Parts: sequence; C-alpha cells; structure tokens
Amino acid sequence: MRRKLVLTSLITVIALGLFGALTEGIGIHKPAFDDYACPPCGCGNDDKVHDKPGYCSVCGMQLVSKGSAAAQATSQAPQQNRKKAAILIFDGVQIIDYTGPYEVFGQAGMEVFTVAAKPETITTAMNMKVTPHYTLENAPAADVLLIPGGGVTRTQEDPNVIKWIQERSKQTEYVISVCNGAYILAKTGLLDGLTATTFYDLLDGLPAIAPKVKVVRDQRYVDNGKFITTAGISSGIDGSLYLVSKLFGKARAQMVALNMEYDWKADSTYARADFADRHIRKVFGRNLRLNVPAGAQARVLGTEGTPRNWEVKWEARGETSADELLKLIGDQLDAGRWANQNSVNAGGWKFSDGEGGEWRGVVEVRPAGSKVFNISLKVERVGASAENKLTAPR
Repeated sequence: MRRKLVLTSLITVIALGLFGALTEGIGIHKPAFDDYACPPCGCGNDDKVHDKPGYCSVCGMQLVSKGSAAAQATSQAPQQNRKKAAILIFDGVQIIDYTGPYEVFGQAGMEVFTVAAKPETITTAMNMKVTPHYTLENAPAADVLLIPGGGVTRTQEDPNVIKWIQERSKQTEYVISVCNGAYILAKTGLLDGLTATTFYDLLDGLPAIAPKVKVVRDQRYVDNGKFITTAGISSGIDGSLYLVSKLFGKARAQMVALNMEYDWKADSTYARADFADRHIRKVFGRNLRLNVPAGAQARVLGTEGTPRNWEVKWEARGETSADELLKLIGDQLDAGRWANQNSVNAGGWKFSDGEGGEWRGVVEVRPAGSKVFNISLKVERVGASAENKLTAPR
C-alpha cells in the first residue's frame, strides 16, 4: 500500500511539471495570484505582468498580486464623480500658495485646474511661468475655489475678478484663501461680519480694506463654514488638508499628508502672527536691522521664542563700543514708543501692545572678542510664568 501511494505521488508531480511546461509553451498564464503588477498609479506600466514580487521599473512602487484588492483599486474616483477645485492665479502669485494646495487636492483625488483673468502665460513671484487651464469666462464649475496670495494689489482691484469670485462663490461648497489672498476675498465683501486671518506681516493692515472683518492672529486657519482663510505661505497646505478632511473625512487628509511626507497636525496651535517677536519687528523691521555706527556691521545670530516671550541676538563687529551700541538701540526702542525704565538707555524697557497687554524688555551688550559684541534683546509679557522671567543685564 505504501509503495502504491509513493508511486501515485511521483506520477502527480511529473504530470504537474509537464502541464506547467506545456501551458507556458502555448501561452497559457499561470493563476492570477502568481502574477504581479504595478498598482494603478498612472505611470504607464500598470498593465505589465511580472512573474515574481519586486518593484516597478518606471515608478519604483512595490508590485502587488494582480488578484489583490490593491491591484483592482483605482488611484482616483471615477471622472464624473470627482470633486473639482478651481485655483485662481495671477501675475505675482506666490508659488507655494497655489502649488501646495494643488498637490493636496490632487492627491486627495480631486480634479484641480487653474483660472486666470486672461489666457496668456502669467509670471509668478520668483518668475515661474505658468499657463492657466481656463479664463474667468470659460472655467467650469467647481466644488472648491481657492484664492492664493502674493502680489495681490492689481488683482484685488480688478472688478472682473471680484465679480467672478462673487458669482462663483454661490456655486461652490467652499471658498478658501491663502496668505494675503484674504485681501482679494475681503474686497468681494464675502468676509464681512466673519473672522479671518492672513500673512503675519499683513494682518494688522487687513481691517484698512475690510473694516467689517474681525481679524484673528492666533489661528493657522479660520473656518467660517463656507469661507476658510489661512495664514501665510505653508499654512495653505494645512488649510487645504483641513478642507479635505471636511470633504472626505479625516482619514483621507491624514493619508494625503503622510504620502506628501508633511507633518500635518489637525490640532496645531502654530500661528506665526501671534508670536511675541511682532513687537520687536515693529521696531527693527522684518529683517531685524540694527543701527550701528559707521565702520561697524551687525548680523542676526538667532531669533526664537513663544507668543509670550522672545529673544533676538545680534553680533556687532567693527569700530564701536558697548555704550555706543546701547545708545543706538535705545534710540530705536524710543522711536518705537518703548518707555525707558532706567536713567540711561540700557537695561529695562516697557511698552503696551495696544491690545491690553503690557510688556517689558531687557537689552544686554557684552564684549565677545576684539571689536566684537554680542547683543541680546528679550521681551516678555508681564505676568508670564516664572521660568520665562527675564533677567536684568549683569
């Protein structure tokens, strides 16, 4: 009996081997679960069949079994069911303001297209040349309308653009602005009575053109329901991911962010406009330019802090002295309406932020070598926690 079973098994193995050779010779494929293919990513290599696991030679993605769910899935929803996102572009548009959201919406499976006032190529900030997909006259309807920032002055004064946004906003589910694109949106009147944010350095100027808008400085993006505004530059990516979560659920937004290798935190409290350095920038400008005597030079060594405190460090080199530097810094602070609490231009200062907050500042100048000085300016909101207290110069 045992000899009969062994003989039967041997015959079966030989038969299977012959069958495999014959089917391969006449072009009959092995079962689908032994075939591998690139996931349907659109690289053009999706239909090529491989006889073993590995990676696509075109896009580099890991091959999957042709019979698996991953192989059958589509990278995008059916064309007729896809959400559409229209992005306004114009001469001087900030590149990341529209390309960041473009990437987010596209990876979320949406159909994304650009719209401009005219069909001609536009020139972005930093001189990228872009040809719009559509003009104001022939752009198709969209579920989302995005208005980026950049050099917005001419666009926000263009009556055709303003009218187009007003009309298109009636048809869309959401309207979202990025950076100072809020200035364009505000000119339509659609933000009146709502809260909004914008680029940190332009936040205080928004009420000048939109007095009925309540400005918010402590949020990365502001959701009013249909209308969403985001802060500057990369904030548009966060706001777009948030919008994807509203349209398709948080999981879709999380997967898009992970695929973009973007550290998206839906509960992030990062708001550039709310940092305490805004009070220092009002005195020294965005580039933190320190006045020094002729024959000396100064450069920024560091700038960091929180909404409640901040420190800027400079290095000054050349023909100067600690007393001379203290005097010049004091003159700048005095011009910025900081009140000197000492009898000389050194040590402690105080000022009010105009929003009910009281602040104090401390200046230190220390020798750091031959004709080299390290300068520190610290500010702190009065009442901050003990571990953040400023120390007087020694």
